[in-house]
Formats: sequence, structure tokens, C-alpha cells
Amino acid sequence: MKPKVIHSEADYELALQRIDALMDGDPDPTSPEGQELELFSHLVEHYEKEKYPMDFPTPVEAIRFRMEQQGLKNKDLVCFIGSASKVSEVISGRRSLSLTMIRNLVKGLGIPAEVLIGRPGAELKPEQEIPERRKFSVAGIL
Repeated sequence: MKPKVIHSEADYELALQRIDALMDGDPDPTSPEGQELELFSHLVEHYEKEKYPMDFPTPVEAIRFRMEQQGLKNKDLVCFIGSASKVSEVISGRRSLSLTMIRNLVKGLGIPAEVLIGRPGAELKPEQEIPERRKFSVAGIL
């Protein structure tokens, strides 16, 4: 298959097959096959980002995933979150993470801060815009 921009599922499947074939040969990255593999990988990655966008997990999902990866229990999070009751409240979604908790989880478990905070680059919707500051004098308050 000649490398080209992927526009359809059929193109996508052909590109994946070509990647598999190239990977079987374990090409040197500087060889023509290695460069072709890199090109197809970029094409597939671009198509997947457009066709199958992935949202960030919620903070709780990210914490649970890391706990599963590392075989941790709720009690193992006490040093990052605080008391056992706070851990339970966070894991159940009844309590939001504080800035201190986020910092501790980033440092201790390596969960990216943008995942624990929320979506990066999130913008306010028009109905949520902050109104213009009203001009007032301190004398008018007293």
C-alpha cells in the first residue's frame, strides 16, 4: 500500500495491515521500511484522533485505574488524600479533590495534574461567562 491520508475505515484497515507487515520485519528506524512504518503510524494516529477521540477520565476513574495498576487499596491513599474517611468520600465521588490532594497524587502516584483537575483548555460556555466587573467605590460600601 502506498502511504496516503486515511479517509475511510477501509483505508484504515489497510494501513493497519501494512503496519503489522512492517513490524514483523523489525526494521531499523533509519531504513526505508522503518521510515515507512513511522509514516503509517502517524497517519493511523491522526485518523484515530479524528475518528475516535478520547476524553480524559474523570479524576476518580484515574485514581481507581492507578490503584488497580499498582495493586493499591483505599488505605494506601491516606498518605496522599488524608484520613480514611476522606479517601472513601473521594473514591465514592462525594468529595472533590483539594489542591493539596491533587499535588500529593501527582507527586506520589504520577497521575497527570490536568487529569485530576479536569479537561485542559476547557473554556467557559457563553452562559457561564463572568460578567463585567461593576465599578464601585469603597465609600459607597461603608
